[in-house]
Amino acid sequence: MTAPAPSPVDRGRLAALHAEEEQRFVDLHPTSARLAAEAGEHLLAGVPMPWMTRWPGSFPLFVESACGGRFTDVDGITYVDLCLGDTGSMTGHCLPAVAEAVRERTERGITTMLPSTDATWVAGELSRRFGLPRWQTAMTATDANRFVLRFARHLTGRPRIAVMDWCYHGTVDETLGVLEHGRAGDRVVARPGALGPQVDVATTTAVVPFNDLESLDARLAEGDVACLLMEPALTNIGIVLPEDGYLAGVREITRRHGVLLVNDETHTICAGPGGATAAWDLEPDLVVIGKPIGGGIPVAAYGMTEDVAARLEGPMLGHDIDVAGVGGTLSGSALAMAAVRATLSTALRQEDFDVSVPLAESFAAGIRGVIDEHDLPWHVQRLGCRAEYWFCPPPRNGAEAAAAVDEELDAFFHLWTVNRGVLLAPFHNMSLFSPFHDRSDVDAHTSAFRGAVEALLG
Repeated sequence: MTAPAPSPVDRGRLAALHAEEEQRFVDLHPTSARLAAEAGEHLLAGVPMPWMTRWPGSFPLFVESACGGRFTDVDGITYVDLCLGDTGSMTGHCLPAVAEAVRERTERGITTMLPSTDATWVAGELSRRFGLPRWQTAMTATDANRFVLRFARHLTGRPRIAVMDWCYHGTVDETLGVLEHGRAGDRVVARPGALGPQVDVATTTAVVPFNDLESLDARLAEGDVACLLMEPALTNIGIVLPEDGYLAGVREITRRHGVLLVNDETHTICAGPGGATAAWDLEPDLVVIGKPIGGGIPVAAYGMTEDVAARLEGPMLGHDIDVAGVGGTLSGSALAMAAVRATLSTALRQEDFDVSVPLAESFAAGIRGVIDEHDLPWHVQRLGCRAEYWFCPPPRNGAEAAAAVDEELDAFFHLWTVNRGVLLAPFHNMSLFSPFHDRSDVDAHTSAFRGAVEALLG
């Protein structure tokens, strides 16, 4: 594993600047501070969902409204939103077509556990975009991933699944494992932070490093792996791009060992309308896509080849499918399908990426200019309309990315930028662009980033 490069930042100066920014944050947001204190009385950790504690500042911002590429908090401050609900609002907030479809659907019935014509349209559109002919829906990408893992074990008769080291595929028990390096070799252990694993993850999961075909080949040769679940590029430990020839090698190795290949495109749909699968001409056996396709309404879908679908037709039509561990009463609801149809009809299209990708390119260029100007050993990475900066050279796998995380610098830059009206994702230094953003939003972040660098370096 490559050690992080020595930081040029004076840690004492960083701590002092962070304290100043913390006080600035508190002074700017008295209403959010009051509401956060009230929320702590009945909400565990003071928030309705644990990840909401990850924001910069001593309390989370409370949002009054969000529209397009911006939101306004309860203290009346408007921000450039480069988080976009951590991809949940990748389309931009409050799409008019989705708002109208949801309103209209709620007046005609939200869920009946019967199919709607919108579901047929959605499956056809996903097939067109991703190139896989057969689809099913779920409430979240976590659920879709769980279902796909069950299918893979059923179809292959093999007990284990494989994932990339330091991957993230939602709250799926089998995927919360990493490699621990020791004198006796690598072993699979629970990912740091994983709470209450139901079993030792080493009994369910094989873990391999990203961008390492030799390790993948050796592990799959053992013959106990049903499927490889992966992002075509890592995103949830920061953006780690595949090296030339890597994904083609993954496909060859998985086929040779009879292992199903599953692409999780929930974040990598930032590469284009059909995700990295379409943009890079990949040939997975199954694809999972989650939150972006609903325009903010909870929904996910998973697609498969005709061969996989044919092999699943029996159990899918069986009497016991309702207790098979796949499905869910609200999956495929009329409301969700109406939202997806409205989203895919008006957003996440090529013309939308033709706006958002150049903005991410400009974002990366602006950050790179500041880094080069100050001769910093930092790096900016981009995948489609998503970009981020690292306080180190670019990692080539998840373990290197995890080792390179600088929590103090991350926290400072997040706090500095939000105090100047730009919100990054709370994980790493990730920014996501929608067609509702423009060059002024890019410039606002570049200016904030430059100011933070100049303050740190004096």
